[in-house]
Amino acid sequence: MPVSTMTPRERILKLFNGEEIDRVPCFSGMGNVTAEGMKDLGYKFAAIHLDAKMMAESAATTYKYFGFECGVVPFDLCVEAEALGCQINVYAHSEDILYPTIKEKVIHNEDEMDISIPADFNKLGRIPLMKEAIRLLKENIGNEAPVGSYVLGPFTLAGQIMELNDLLKLSFKKPDKVGKLLDVLADAIVIVAREYEDAGVDYITVREMGATSDVLSPRVFKNLILPYLKKIFSELKGNTVIHICGKTNDIVPFMMESGARAISVDQKNDIVETRKKLGNDALIFGNYDPYNVLVAGDEETVRSTMRKCIDDGVSAIWPGCDIWPTVPPENMRAMMDEIKNYGG
Repeated sequence: MPVSTMTPRERILKLFNGEEIDRVPCFSGMGNVTAEGMKDLGYKFAAIHLDAKMMAESAATTYKYFGFECGVVPFDLCVEAEALGCQINVYAHSEDILYPTIKEKVIHNEDEMDISIPADFNKLGRIPLMKEAIRLLKENIGNEAPVGSYVLGPFTLAGQIMELNDLLKLSFKKPDKVGKLLDVLADAIVIVAREYEDAGVDYITVREMGATSDVLSPRVFKNLILPYLKKIFSELKGNTVIHICGKTNDIVPFMMESGARAISVDQKNDIVETRKKLGNDALIFGNYDPYNVLVAGDEETVRSTMRKCIDDGVSAIWPGCDIWPTVPPENMRAMMDEIKNYGG
């Protein structure tokens, strides 16, 4: 078995810095809390979104139990929308794994799109709770593993605070009006991301899932989405990743142009083609299917998928989206074992 000479924190920070590392890392910038970890802590999924200590302890278990090379908070996609005034539902009384959702949006029609950021925005909703969770997570595992967090991209956040169908229609009919909203939301996202940087995160992922080529053309992405991603990344100081779901091969040059240090793509991306387009020095994170491979697949499927990701040329093994909490522990262990053996 190859010997790892670096801690996960050393390995991943060197990766971001363009330095030589001992093997391909395996981590994420999205949710990866497991039911196994929560069970041993005695925590319910519905409760950990509202308690910084529970959130941090739950996030730490994925590294502690399986060697997955990071700790990431939060676990849901509603933090920014809630701070902007949306009402959320955390399904507090449910025993099932149900992610928080938006139950009341801020924008109900086109006339309400001219919004502004509250003066005390960084103190609203769960933003202070998130800062505390990051601090506690750093105390827990931060000497050994990097701590990450994420924010939504402006277009995806717009789809949270207003009806997505309306947003898509207006993107074609009235792009200037949508652009004005995205500009405001980009400023809000920068405020949140800076709070997370101040709390000590080692990297931040901007999740612009709604801007996939499955929905928007590369031309629309370049003209409507990219300017506001550039605005966000130009304002952040630390390590950054841009994540977009779905078909992304046609827009990966724009993703790199955004100013993010690395790009994250899912299983629909042809990594070999992406590597050819972007060159050997680009940081490309991906690209296994976190549900069908890691949750629903058997051990050999997990192992063979990890080998393919490495052979295709990823800079780091990274899931296509959040890892579903019911992931079998044996599959997490198989993933990490295969990477340690094959990724050197």
